Amino acid sequence: MNLVAGIGPYRRNGKGILTSNIAEAGGFLKSEAALERPDLQLHFAIGLVADHGRDKSARYGFSCHVCVLRPKSRGSVGLASADPLAPPRIDPAFLTHGEDAKLLLRGVKMTLGILHQPALAPLRGANVFGEEGIPDEALMDLIRKRADTVYHPVGSCRMGNDQGAVVDSRLRVRGIERLRVADASIMPTLIGGNTNAASIMIGERAADFIRAAN
Repeated sequence: MNLVAGIGPYRRNGKGILTSNIAEAGGFLKSEAALERPDLQLHFAIGLVADHGRDKSARYGFSCHVCVLRPKSRGSVGLASADPLAPPRIDPAFLTHGEDAKLLLRGVKMTLGILHQPALAPLRGANVFGEEGIPDEALMDLIRKRADTVYHPVGSCRMGNDQGAVVDSRLRVRGIERLRVADASIMPTLIGGNTNAASIMIGERAADFIRAAN
């Protein structure tokens, strides 16, 4: 996608590729037909989007990313030093649970199968990363090198009734008065999809709790 070429149409009449949100389509898939609900999500983009857009490719093309909806791997957030101004130590621990790795491998292969359907043949060129036809072991190595977040982390201020929970069922931080957390960090586990709507709901529920306390 050539963004520079899209500046003119956008300035003249508010149309063209600059009006796109880039992620034009998505979908939810079951890795196995017998599952009750999808366990994979697709994000289709009308450009070659790699490394969160930091890879400034001049080539034309499209992308389709796949993610595991309810990963079992668990990362951590902690202190990097005694300096309160130092950035925290964040370890996402991607694919450290074996089932996540197997599911993402299955998802990548399903995604490649979709992208090689006849309807996309006139638009599809060479695969930039060359995943076609390679053994599962080599494909898994590529996945481990390129896997990353899709902006929906949760759980660093987990809600619960146990001693390890950060907030209680009314979003109050344990051990600190008049402080609540109202965002996706309080989710004990990741929901099966984007966290936007659920985060809005958490904020609205927090407002109810605060009004009731006053």
